[in-house]
Amino acid sequence: MGVIIRPAHPVASTGDFISPEQVAADGAKIIDCVYGGGVAIIGLDVAYAIIGCHEVAIRRIFAAKQRSYEKPSGLFANTQISDEVHVLPEEKRVVIREMIAREKLPFSVVAPFRADHPFFSKVDPFVIQNSTKGKTIDMLLNAGVLHDEIARRAWAAGQPVFGSSANTSLMGSKYRTDDIEQGVLDAADLVVDYGQSKFANPLGRSSTIIDFSDFSVIRIGVIFDQLKAAFDRHFGIQLKTPITP
Repeated sequence: MGVIIRPAHPVASTGDFISPEQVAADGAKIIDCVYGGGVAIIGLDVAYAIIGCHEVAIRRIFAAKQRSYEKPSGLFANTQISDEVHVLPEEKRVVIREMIAREKLPFSVVAPFRADHPFFSKVDPFVIQNSTKGKTIDMLLNAGVLHDEIARRAWAAGQPVFGSSANTSLMGSKYRTDDIEQGVLDAADLVVDYGQSKFANPLGRSSTIIDFSDFSVIRIGVIFDQLKAAFDRHFGIQLKTPITP
């Protein structure tokens, strides 16, 4: 395990106030780590995540998590990245923007994407292969201040950051650094501890993943009932839930 960073003024939860200056400073350290080929573990509202951007880092992440390459990594994103990169009709872009602006809840969007976009010009072929499925890519949105800072910096630098939950595969998401399995912690060059994840839950859930081609739910995640109700209330969209949660 690498260096552990905690906020200058420790907080109990990722949902607590953390100064913009602290978030920016931690974001810069994280970006330096992953752009240098390293792996970072960071606290998000949905769960702790393990992230990287180069082939060596993504291989380390999959190995540490004992994760199948059939399960692609997700992209740290925001509405600007989704607007620019996802291939969606405008009415679905509006849904994404409005859900984030009005509800301020986290979710992941799966949709076709522009593989030829300059944002992916520096991405190793191995990384893009294992961060996409078919012609679609999964973008995590609105998962807390640190997530949003990483997404913002990645877009500005023109270098995506990819990751997944910081836990052994199929063992449930982790909401505190103390709960992350040692083998996963050992893969990280940098650990940023922001206390307990805001949406910690006994079911071990992380983000809700929605396929925007037909609004089917690939994975039920945190605050799912609120998301489902909001999609219906604002847009009359009935999220199609899987038979097995």
